[in-house]
Amino acid sequence: MYYFISALIIVVAILVVLIVLVQNSKGGGLAANFAGNTQVMGVRKTADFLEKATWVLIGVFFVLNILAVYTMPRPEQEQNKSELEENINVETPVTAPAPEDIPAEEPEQE
Repeated sequence: MYYFISALIIVVAILVVLIVLVQNSKGGGLAANFAGNTQVMGVRKTADFLEKATWVLIGVFFVLNILAVYTMPRPEQEQNKSELEENINVETPVTAPAPEDIPAEEPEQE
């Protein structure tokens, strides 16, 4: 499932790049090529369509990225241990010494 979503992310990213390249920041781009009077879809409608398509594809891109994170294959819990954690021996717990085992301080002599 993760690889399918990853492939969709790549396809959507390519489509976003193509749609953005077709647009012109000043209202030209692909819309300027279809500026005839007999066009069913005029210049303004083409620009609106490209802008809406861009926003929809960007939304799909973000949703697919979030889905990819949740479907990403994860290694087993035991394999996540580092080499240091594997070498630590935790069978015998370390305890503080009892108070009677601590030598008392002797007063200094002058």
